[in-house]
Amino acid sequence: MSINLKRIHHVAYRCNDAKETVAFYQRVLDMDFVLAIAEDEVPSTKAPDPYMHVFMDAGMGNVLAFFELPTQPKMGRDENTPEWVQHIAFELDSVDALMKAKKKIEAEGLEVLGPTNHGIFKSIYFFDPNGHRLELAANTQTQEQMDELHRVAPEMLEEWSRTKKAPRHAAWLHEQD
Repeated sequence: MSINLKRIHHVAYRCNDAKETVAFYQRVLDMDFVLAIAEDEVPSTKAPDPYMHVFMDAGMGNVLAFFELPTQPKMGRDENTPEWVQHIAFELDSVDALMKAKKKIEAEGLEVLGPTNHGIFKSIYFFDPNGHRLELAANTQTQEQMDELHRVAPEMLEEWSRTKKAPRHAAWLHEQD
């Protein structure tokens, strides 16, 4: 029997303040506030742990959710992982839309890094009020590029697994303008 996944139902992160987080995503990324669930007990574990769980519409059926946990220690991040690694990336429909989004986000007083050219997409980076790194990306790839990346992926993974050094199979991605 195979598992037939349909899509990601939602991805959940922790937040410092649910109301502030909802307002940020509504204002900065134009997300709709879909629903809120609040309980005094965790349904899966039955632990007495009050929470507010908010769900934001990230477009095309994708849902980004957050938990505010007022009785838990202040949230932090994995100090052993660089802050550029863990992030939430959203796709925009064009590089023009990406540049317009950058202006809007900067007008909010947020620092925006980029655009960065990843060879097959361009992206910008910034942080939400909880310290989560966000990325907005616009695809620029050709089908031929994607076919080649798909073809070399297993070889790259095998080489990486043996050497822990970046394989050169897709070095062309970052050797372009």
